[in-house]
Amino acid sequence: MARTITMEVLRYRPEQDAEPVLQTYELPFTDDMSVLQALLHIKDELDETLSFRWSCRMAICGSCGMMINGKPALSCKTFLRDLYPGPVRVEALNHFPIERDLVVVMEDFIDKLERIQPYIIPKAPRTLAQGEYLQTPAELEKYEQFSSCINCLLCYAACPQYGLNPDFVGPGALALLHRYNADSRDGGAAQRMELVAAEEGVFNCTAVGYCSEVCPKHVDPANAVNQNKTTAARDYFLSFLMPKGGKK
Repeated sequence: MARTITMEVLRYRPEQDAEPVLQTYELPFTDDMSVLQALLHIKDELDETLSFRWSCRMAICGSCGMMINGKPALSCKTFLRDLYPGPVRVEALNHFPIERDLVVVMEDFIDKLERIQPYIIPKAPRTLAQGEYLQTPAELEKYEQFSSCINCLLCYAACPQYGLNPDFVGPGALALLHRYNADSRDGGAAQRMELVAAEEGVFNCTAVGYCSEVCPKHVDPANAVNQNKTTAARDYFLSFLMPKGGKK
């Protein structure tokens, strides 16, 4: 016999709600049912007006991030059996404007993602005839864990500094920036370091570390930020030793 659980879901329908409100649903669940499946049950069977993002159901696409009982989490990877007897409170991700219900506005993050140039900038032009870029296992290891980011925004919802200062580039984009700067095939580090050392760069981070704790893919944004603090500080002091005009 299926048990039942209470879900408290934050609703915001801009055409009728002056501010977000909680709406309660009672639904049956089984041990293999995730929070995402519960939301799909609500939408299919109880309230078709509920809005939320989702896609792969396998913690790969990163689209179903939300606050679950006050913590940033992927709803496809969070199971009701672990939250029983409830109630389970589900809200839109912290620190982002709500577009509708559990859907947040992502433009700010997309803008930050574009600014870090998340692609390999070749050190020199290379033709197809010259063959592929070769890389040793040791070179791969330097950036591999940072390449697992799925842009789910959980680290931004966990970051108190991003909540206070939305200009801060933030943990996810900085981890991805580090992924490319640490890649032996890339030649764009000098361009990206200008953003790292800028007013909105790594020195906004207050080293709380919760960003790394909530990452569903075990990326360590706090580590990436710390490494880039060191690099930015090194570059700053070395600039005094360089001949004028030779900083870059």
